[in-house]
Amino acid sequence: MEETLTPLSEQAKALLEETGIPQNEYREIVRLLGREPGRLELYLFKVMWSEHCSYKNSRPLLRLLPKEGPAVLQGPGENAGVVEIGDGYAVAFKIESHNHPSAVEPVQGAATGVGGIIRDIVAMGARPIALLNSLRFGKPDTGGSEGDRTRYLVQGVVGGIAHYGNAIGIPTVGGDIYFHPDYQDNPLVNAMCVGLLRVEELKKSRAGLGRPVYYLGSKTGRDGIGGAAFASEELSEESESKRPSVQVGDPFMGKLTMEATLEAIRLDLVEGVQDMGAAGLTSSLSEMAHKSGLGLELDLDKVPRREVGMSPLELMLSESQERMVLVPRPGKEKALEALAACWGLDAVPVAVTIEEPVFRIKSEGQVVAEVPTHALADSVTYVREGQESPEIQALRAKDLSALPVPGDLHGVLLKLLASPNLCSRAPVFERYDYQVGTNTALVPGKGDAAIVRVKGTRRAIALKVDANPRYSRLHPRLGAMHALAEAARNVSVVGGRPLAYTDGLNCGNPETPHGYYELSETIAGLAEASRALGIPVVSGNVSLYNEGPSYRIPPTPMVGVVGLLENVERRAEMGFKKAGEFVVLIGEPLGELGASEYLWVLEGLEAGHPPRLELQREAKAQAAIRDLIEMGWVRTAHDVAEGGLAVALAEMTFPYGLGATLEIRDAGRPDALLFGEAPGRILFSVDQDHLQSAIAHLQSLGLPHRILGQVGGDELTILLPKTQLKWSVSELKQGWEAPLREVLP
Repeated sequence: MEETLTPLSEQAKALLEETGIPQNEYREIVRLLGREPGRLELYLFKVMWSEHCSYKNSRPLLRLLPKEGPAVLQGPGENAGVVEIGDGYAVAFKIESHNHPSAVEPVQGAATGVGGIIRDIVAMGARPIALLNSLRFGKPDTGGSEGDRTRYLVQGVVGGIAHYGNAIGIPTVGGDIYFHPDYQDNPLVNAMCVGLLRVEELKKSRAGLGRPVYYLGSKTGRDGIGGAAFASEELSEESESKRPSVQVGDPFMGKLTMEATLEAIRLDLVEGVQDMGAAGLTSSLSEMAHKSGLGLELDLDKVPRREVGMSPLELMLSESQERMVLVPRPGKEKALEALAACWGLDAVPVAVTIEEPVFRIKSEGQVVAEVPTHALADSVTYVREGQESPEIQALRAKDLSALPVPGDLHGVLLKLLASPNLCSRAPVFERYDYQVGTNTALVPGKGDAAIVRVKGTRRAIALKVDANPRYSRLHPRLGAMHALAEAARNVSVVGGRPLAYTDGLNCGNPETPHGYYELSETIAGLAEASRALGIPVVSGNVSLYNEGPSYRIPPTPMVGVVGLLENVERRAEMGFKKAGEFVVLIGEPLGELGASEYLWVLEGLEAGHPPRLELQREAKAQAAIRDLIEMGWVRTAHDVAEGGLAVALAEMTFPYGLGATLEIRDAGRPDALLFGEAPGRILFSVDQDHLQSAIAHLQSLGLPHRILGQVGGDELTILLPKTQLKWSVSELKQGWEAPLREVLP
């Protein structure tokens, strides 16, 4: 017998129309409250139950991910994850998206994405020491308005990242940028921050009973109102009208707020810290109260504001930037206020924790909203039925065996190196200050991952973020596995031992069968790779609804891996540095053409099965190169990724202008040997004295390998069974350097 639902009142219908909250969620809110919510209360639920804040579609799936590991101090659930690196130090890190804001206002959208992720790291008690980013745009070489829009977005986003990071004095040391037509209407902008802290200074979002809760930082304005809800909607033609939902960043105020917060932590003035990010006062205060097992009473009359006449609703939903929540230790209130005054900042006790587990909001002496803290924190969740798109199934099953082998293999390498996805990223990273702080030991363009030293120790951390949307579009589960494997491989080839990762899961609408399938398969793939590689997740972000009436982005799991180098002097770069060294390949020369950059550039096809991934062999290959670097035998290493073996070899000639002569004797299509893609492949060079020892180590691990040739000269020569190919290094580098200069002049 079906349950009879009580008809909604006219007032309730009007509020649902205004807020867009589904009927079933409204009825659950009424059940939790035991009454109908007021307008302000309903808006509190709107932002706190948005996907951006509540993870209501992804939370049941995310439970599958391994979160424990020997180095993990703090896993998901706080402002950022934290891993221990020895000598009393720990590293906090997280990645977050700012996609929708960047689509409508690229400069401020990207800048405030950087500012927000910095505050997440500061809230853990860590000083930010590095920034990375992972960006996705449409095709930059498309003519007309589409090409103009892509260039506008690229220039704005890169400019916004540079503006905030450079001004606040945190080096942007690495990143990942990819161009694909399915991002034309919905770019992706994910920012990652890494911070360093002493283990004993780790902070959490907690407060004791009866404690005052301080507001620190910039005053509250009307910018960013409803931003969390905006991030949980599909983009449409009306999105341009939502520019007020895009926050405005001030890196100089961000610097003051960061320094004041870190000093308060160092002086042991505070017991709890929370970033005031998405959903502003609403999320930061209600979440802190809930995590503490307490309630909280907020007096809006005390909230610093920069605009007159702001209503309680505007104050609660504002996402004005550069704001933090601090809970002082008993007796340290005046010291905290004095410290903030030294930095020229507002530090105001706007709330107090209470025993009753409710979030109570007062304005002008009246209670304007009161809801149970658990009701805001624990939204409804959804487990949906997913279904793969038949179109994607057909593309993956496409037979590529009849593809003709190009007659001009020499010219193919030049075309690939000029592809927007393989060409030089220097026009991007040259806009970033990547050496401020003087800790960057391996700078962009010199290695597969960034290396940042820990001053006062021999230790360093290696950092990389990665994802291949072609793989994920054609096979979401396998694509996610590749994303984690490649990011970890990049960390390994510079000498870092992966400790943990953070993930930015960018997908389409989870309410559709195809969107939910891609989300669930992506998380399943990450879980499988996490277990096999022994790398847990400690933080992350889910950005859904990256979809519109005529498009859905490829599922894009942007995976940021942090690794440890015990000795910063034992590291590897990617460029050939010494003539006469032998070039060795870990793995097989023959790659696969399915889902490859070669297939897209030459045939305009995104089809076939992505390369198969043997995770146990992948783990062995990564361990092997780390061993060779740690023993001091190898100083040059590079993974073989998009574009295949020939592209990786060409990239190794660019940093120092040294060429190589190599022979590939294996059978197979020459284009698959040169440009086919496959995981677990690593190139390195080694001198005569250590060659046999290195080979013996690979043999002891049962890893396939080849000695391909030697470094020397100013040409790249590749000998195949039936042909010889030769390029001058200057010819290759010239074509590789030019394309992005046209997008970022």
